[in-house]
Amino acid sequence: MTTTLPFIHRFEPAEAPGKPPILLLHGTGGDENDLMPLGGMIAPGSALLSPRGKVLEGGMPRFFRRLAEGVFDEADVRHRAHELADFVAAAREAYGLAAPVAVGFSNGANIAAAVMMLRPEALSGAVLLRAMVPLTDAPAAAEGSLGLDGKPVLLLSGAMDPIVPSDNAARLAALLGASGAEVEQRVLPAGHGLSQADVNLARDWIGRLAPASA
Repeated sequence: MTTTLPFIHRFEPAEAPGKPPILLLHGTGGDENDLMPLGGMIAPGSALLSPRGKVLEGGMPRFFRRLAEGVFDEADVRHRAHELADFVAAAREAYGLAAPVAVGFSNGANIAAAVMMLRPEALSGAVLLRAMVPLTDAPAAAEGSLGLDGKPVLLLSGAMDPIVPSDNAARLAALLGASGAEVEQRVLPAGHGLSQADVNLARDWIGRLAPASA
């Protein structure tokens, strides 16, 4: 189900009242279909909104440009984070949604973290799967100016992840926590790919969230 909105996307309406809507953000090479099955597993009954990243790298969709593995074009990160936040606002109006919980994997988790930093009003929380710090010059978290007070964040990292250094993931958790978010970080015995433990932890965490209110 789609409408005329600025991202190619899929939308599935909620099947259960009060469930938080889920914004699904794929990794490099994915598309709007990629995480829909995951959304159904971790948030049964929730509305699912899944956009396709607009940036192409070797023909593979992403949500922002990178200069090399782990080296981001931070000007593009900022531009794309605002673009995605504007899409979320338009989709909320079009579909009658509360602020969604982002569930992002890899590149999708990184853009979700950037939206949390730059446009915190766009999201009610986030599940960040294999995320790293998206902006080296993020707004000053210690000043508490990011509007993240009380927003829940689940950060699931892989102890054997060859792409995301463990200290980088820990730094992201600290940055969001210093900004007032309620961060839970778990380091799993996994690499960059997702495991059943990710599914179980994300499902249980989302199940504990407060009911959505549009």
